Amino acid sequence: MQFGFDETQRAIAESADKVFGGVVSDQRVAEVEKTDDRFDDRLWEELARAQLLGLAVPEQNGGAGLGLTEVCLVLEQQGRSVAPVPLWATVVLGAMPIARWGTDAQKAMWLPGVCAGEIRLSAALADVGAYRGRAPSVSAVRDGGGWRLSGTAPAVPQAHLADRLIVPARTSEGILLSIVDPAGARASLERTETTDRQIHPHLHLDGAEVSESDVLAGPSASEQVLEGMLELARTGLAAIALGVCSEATRRAAAYQNQRQQFGHPLATFQGAKIKAADAWIDTEAIRATLWEAAWRIDSGRPAADAVAVAKWWASEAGQRVVHASQHLHGGIGADVEYPIHRYFFWGKQIELMLGTPPAQLDALGEILAARVRANAGER
Repeated sequence: MQFGFDETQRAIAESADKVFGGVVSDQRVAEVEKTDDRFDDRLWEELARAQLLGLAVPEQNGGAGLGLTEVCLVLEQQGRSVAPVPLWATVVLGAMPIARWGTDAQKAMWLPGVCAGEIRLSAALADVGAYRGRAPSVSAVRDGGGWRLSGTAPAVPQAHLADRLIVPARTSEGILLSIVDPAGARASLERTETTDRQIHPHLHLDGAEVSESDVLAGPSASEQVLEGMLELARTGLAAIALGVCSEATRRAAAYQNQRQQFGHPLATFQGAKIKAADAWIDTEAIRATLWEAAWRIDSGRPAADAVAVAKWWASEAGQRVVHASQHLHGGIGADVEYPIHRYFFWGKQIELMLGTPPAQLDALGEILAARVRANAGER
């Protein structure tokens, strides 16, 4: 594994830092949170203008032809600014699966628009990502040359902003992954708000029609694609968590150095030092495990265990970091008018999405047990 970034990756990180730093402020985030859509359209336009939305899109479809590592560098910057844009949903949940597993026609239809900032995507992974059992709440039955989908997909990230959603559905033959129009016939969205104040609507389907051309992966091939989508999604969440924790720790350190008690900065007190040091160590663990997971995915290596480790650190250690950062701000840390609370909210949301820490440990246990059985069989 390479522990440093190459020139292109450093340039992407610098570009993302400039875009987020140039548009996003605590005041700007507060203003966007008061809108119905919770969507910073000006920031989205700047991300498209800087060509940061198409990093993992093939060059023939208008993108840069890069990988998850480069996308995670941008997601990290989003986490630092807690910026309300559907970056993870559009790029990681939607565009990357289509780029990797979609047909040429699907790539041509959706990916150029993603790069231009004109098309937004998402995927309904909440109910299939929480536990090992892949049992979507949506069902599908064959109907002529296509399928009909029925049921409710819960908490679809920014579905109210999306032009299309990738929806897993159970069939008698296995799981179907299809590209669904959330504004189409027999489809509706129920608005729900998450812990971090974003909108993740429930998608209701009542016999919604899907043509064969909109099938991303049929029942015979969907297992590998779905697992790949979850690996991408969890690694992307870890990247956001890294940004959230890095900035929360930085803000806590700045506050501790500024605020004084008994004529000395709070940062000089041993208890505060220990808490801040633990937060820094946890953040560095998130960083190390995240980049290993992204590197393994980009290099085509088996990544299930690395992704589970990264998501565990992002969830378990991420919670410790945002709690500590809030505590180090004292009473003002609990004031929802003061910006540090947003990092606590984002950290809590990431902890619970696509599998809690115990669920990640459970997955790791299964992986290790399978390896032990395989090694025993070889002997």
